[in-house]
Amino acid sequence: MTETSHPEHKSHRTVFIIVFVMLCALTAMSFWIANSHLMDNPLTGWIAMMGVSVAKAFLVVTFFMHLWWEKRWKYVLTVPALLMGALLVILLIPDVADRVSTYTKTRSNHAPMAVETSPESSH
Repeated sequence: MTETSHPEHKSHRTVFIIVFVMLCALTAMSFWIANSHLMDNPLTGWIAMMGVSVAKAFLVVTFFMHLWWEKRWKYVLTVPALLMGALLVILLIPDVADRVSTYTKTRSNHAPMAVETSPESSH
């Protein structure tokens, strides 16, 4: 069947080409950020790289995974997964924070020792 046989089917070729060009531009921006003065400050570099990464992920999920054209199903699938992910993180916080208290004697003996640094030794 051709596209003309189904009038409700619309080609999104132009949209995909625009999104592809935007992804190429964002990839070039990532390369520029990684090699720029922004990386001199780790926090600034991290924020810039995460911003570009989020924009790229948004474009891929929205257009190449066709969520732009979905109706209500996108909420039925994503909201429960988001809630479960947040719940998992919240429930694991006490376990991770208190993991040392449950070490066995053998594990405790072989655990790495904490290293104390003084301001003078960091120069």
